[in-house]
Amino acid sequence: MYEHLETAENRDSLKRVVVDPVSRVEGHGKVTLLLDADNKVKQARLHIVEFRGFERFIQGRPYWELPVLVQRLCGICPVSHHLAAAKAIDQLVGIDPENLPVAADKLRRLLHFGQVLQSHALHFFHLSSPDLLFGFESEISKRSIVAVLAEFPELGVQGVKLRKYGQEVIRMVSGKRIHGTGAIAGGMNKSLTKAERNYLLEDIDQMISWSAASVALIKKVHCSNLPYYDDFATIRTNYLGLTKPDGALELYHGGIRAKDEHGATIMDHIDYCKYNDYIHEEVRSWTYMKFPYLLSRGQENGWYRVGPLARVNNCDYINTPLAEAARVEFKAHSGEAMVHSTLAFHWSRLIEILHCAESIKDLLHDPDIMSSDLVAQGEKRYEGIGVIEAPRGTLFHHYQVDENDIVTKANLIVSTTSNNMAMNESVRQVAAEYLSGRELTEPLLNNLEVAIRAYDPCLSCATHAVGKMPLKLELINAEGQLIDQLVKHTNGQIERLNA
Repeated sequence: MYEHLETAENRDSLKRVVVDPVSRVEGHGKVTLLLDADNKVKQARLHIVEFRGFERFIQGRPYWELPVLVQRLCGICPVSHHLAAAKAIDQLVGIDPENLPVAADKLRRLLHFGQVLQSHALHFFHLSSPDLLFGFESEISKRSIVAVLAEFPELGVQGVKLRKYGQEVIRMVSGKRIHGTGAIAGGMNKSLTKAERNYLLEDIDQMISWSAASVALIKKVHCSNLPYYDDFATIRTNYLGLTKPDGALELYHGGIRAKDEHGATIMDHIDYCKYNDYIHEEVRSWTYMKFPYLLSRGQENGWYRVGPLARVNNCDYINTPLAEAARVEFKAHSGEAMVHSTLAFHWSRLIEILHCAESIKDLLHDPDIMSSDLVAQGEKRYEGIGVIEAPRGTLFHHYQVDENDIVTKANLIVSTTSNNMAMNESVRQVAAEYLSGRELTEPLLNNLEVAIRAYDPCLSCATHAVGKMPLKLELINAEGQLIDQLVKHTNGQIERLNA
């Protein structure tokens, strides 16, 4: 939609173009553009406009409820929150990850691989493939899985069945496809039966085959649109994620690794329980989503990207053979140490689907997943931190409890939050490069949404804080002049700004 905006600063009349809502993402957000009389873009922003408050919701609850409660943050990635919370409350009962029963660890990994598989399949086939198959400026009727099924029925069915298989893995391990109850403090509440294991084994080879085919597809799509796909929405950034001690890709448990845009290591295998020594967050007045940054690089240069692109960029190798071969091809594509193409999120996402399918097969042949040794107990603690690689990136859950086991403080850094600055920068890049100076149409504006969708944002997950937003009061006279400003900061301090 178009609006006219009169600014108090320069009195120029600017057009305000709003994309509201951003479609085919989880949650609610909008993009605003400010255009001058020649349609030149003066400002582009991604606004997250929904508000939820989970960090406060869970305060006052007993800690053992958290793995079930925090799943309600999201219906797309509930398992990620479930497991991050479980890893945190493990520590509250005195169990570090290395002391978790072997069977419980493997069952959680199996659950997590199913989650990443189904979430990535949902995003690529249902939400993003219409843009990639029909074009970014295609007519609206083409922008859905229905259109994909109509024109590419085999591919569409494969996408639907890949997601269904991931959900079946989740159901077998946790009892339900959405909001199951598998992980508990110190372990798991059930193992897999032989019948459940055999049921999942029936289709796993087909899933691996389809996953490998999807990697070949995205490579073909990406490389047939060069240099456009390499340049679209592309920004050069730092990258952060978990890796194993030897540098391998790790989705469930590892140390924090961060690299800069040139591939130089900023930090490596940092204990994630010390995350607050390395990562801070800032807030801005025009969005409910916060802006994390690496403390060592500062607010200006410390922002980073997380998720499939970051993980495949950061790791030294992938410990399943087909996914590793795909990673090598992927990294060779750019000729640089790091792949920066924002659309390469899709390519790396499908490499992870293949890794998950291979890993599920390995675990299904492991007898430990049918063991009854599932729970460990240690000495009570008052603080727990759980970190996991959710489909969208590194996810932090941090809890403190009192002597009655009641949660007194909670902090969550959700994957999409870490990508907040990057999404805004990608929106600006697209607006400046492809929209500025043109007569804007609805198909043209879809380019902005394509840039955002590449990150697979979960906007509902990312707007969980309450009481963290600054309050700004402006007094404007009848002539539109700003005559006074008061700001209440997040620490409660009130500051008068010069008008």
